[in-house]
Amino acid sequence: MRAVRFAEYGGPEVLHLADVPPPHAGPGRIRIAVAAAGVNALEWKLRAGQLRDVRPLELPSGTGGDAAGRVDEVGEGVTDVVPGDTVFGSGTDTYAEHAVLTSWAPVPPGASVVEAAGWPTPFETGLRVLEVLTAPPGATVVVNGAAGGVGSVVVQVARARGVRVVGVAGADNQDHLAALGAVPTTYGPGLRERVAALAPDGVDAAFDVAGSGVIPELVALTGDPSRVVSIADFSAPRYGALVSTGVGSDRAAALREGARLVAAGSLVLPVTATYPLDGAAAAQRRSATGHGRGRLVVTVP
Repeated sequence: MRAVRFAEYGGPEVLHLADVPPPHAGPGRIRIAVAAAGVNALEWKLRAGQLRDVRPLELPSGTGGDAAGRVDEVGEGVTDVVPGDTVFGSGTDTYAEHAVLTSWAPVPPGASVVEAAGWPTPFETGLRVLEVLTAPPGATVVVNGAAGGVGSVVVQVARARGVRVVGVAGADNQDHLAALGAVPTTYGPGLRERVAALAPDGVDAAFDVAGSGVIPELVALTGDPSRVVSIADFSAPRYGALVSTGVGSDRAAALREGARLVAAGSLVLPVTATYPLDGAAAAQRRSATGHGRGRLVVTVP
């Protein structure tokens, strides 16, 4: 099968298409014929070697962690899907014609399989962090990096739960955040003062998606470092704040819940741009720029 691979750490140019043996579904796993694969920041960070000290790769390596497609192989012990079902989920080396998934959920009726490929990481991360923050109805939460995939999920689910959200994003995404139900504001100097003015009754919790170096400001806004969670700034514990990685979390439950919210019309996560399999380098290059709203997806013919 064709798959995107790289033999050395480096920029997007190290990615190339290669012919490799197809993977197979082991116990508790499924294999899909990939229709599309979601593009996440973790992929280009791994490829660039930014995480080699904590997650070293055996090179040459594939890339990609999210995908959607039709089940074509079911491993021992799997009873909730059969070949022919259309699912989305998380796995390994998903920029490929076939990929093995370790967690999955059915694509809800009427949903696009291409859009579903962009759901797994934002659904799991956003729902996980909301559980960590435990913000009740009426609370106010700041989301730093609110316009991207994860941030958009947090904003929409929090609003559906009756939580007030102050969303921080670039100037071009202020109207987008308002449409999602957030009170928008911009990045940059004076963030603490801007948020305080928008939330005069105080901030109950804060979530940092962007990793833009604002943990001290978020701690000051909440008044309690344990109420600040980041998925991108690993200096957060220095200030008493938390880092959530998702290691050991139940992804399947989050995927099912996300799909339920989509089917109910409570959650929308559109695709901003699609790239062919041989355009994976361009997709990761754009992802690394912090492209903003929506999702990037690599499609597989």
